Amino acid sequence: MTGVRPDHGQDTVGIWFCPNDGLSEATSTLLAGHWLDEYERETADRFLFERDRRQYLVAHSLVRRVLSLETGIPEAEATIWRSTRGRPFLQQPPDSLPGGGHDLDFNLSHAHGFNVVAVVRDRRVGVDIERSDRGGDGGLESIVESFAAEERSYLASLAEGATRDRATLRLWTLKEAYAKARGLGLGLPFDSFAFELDDEQGVRGFRPPAGDSADRWAFAELTPRRQALVSLAVERGADGSVPRRLEVHDGFPWGRAAPRVLPLPAPHRELRPLVNAGSRTEEYA
Repeated sequence: MTGVRPDHGQDTVGIWFCPNDGLSEATSTLLAGHWLDEYERETADRFLFERDRRQYLVAHSLVRRVLSLETGIPEAEATIWRSTRGRPFLQQPPDSLPGGGHDLDFNLSHAHGFNVVAVVRDRRVGVDIERSDRGGDGGLESIVESFAAEERSYLASLAEGATRDRATLRLWTLKEAYAKARGLGLGLPFDSFAFELDDEQGVRGFRPPAGDSADRWAFAELTPRRQALVSLAVERGADGSVPRRLEVHDGFPWGRAAPRVLPLPAPHRELRPLVNAGSRTEEYA
């Protein structure tokens, strides 16, 4: 199965959201046998629980389908290499990719039945997804301990329960998205940088870790389902520009369908002590 690259370039970030039930168990197993490489198949076989194996198969089949749509190469022929920290990249063959994939960056996240892939050109991107209904599972307190001091103070000021839990997960997914865009993952201490949230507008400010600048990045939040919270980190261009819009696709992309188009925030000036990174929260469906 081959794909056709959507008609967009540097001004667009593509987001593909697909719950596990977007593919039947039989279909995900069939696609994995045809599309996934040896490394991916061996990884899937190492999961102890079938639910985790199924999540992996759906997520990585989604990646290969999206890359096919973006570049025009068949799903099984995409060569994906991974950095020493595990970040995936699309390998450029000796001949240029049919869809211009040499300048493409992508990122994958999956959690508890949800999967999301972000794709952009000529810049780096990171994405993270969490279930917003996981509050009270006992794990959020340990998450907060890894945050910067100002973030912990902010969370402590919120009423216990759903409000604090959601803010915790918003900060966590933003941190994950940024660290993944940098290619550092959990190798980047989460207390070395901080976000300032705004209930109405999403992210109000960003303090980067040493060695990076806040005006290099823009952030956005999405809620593709009531229970799903997605955060996106997108690198600005050398001239400070950001992609102007998000194209959000829902479900497994068997073919081309009209996406939901959302604007990305315009660049903002620096704030102190945090740096304004310009973000908003968009809700749909």
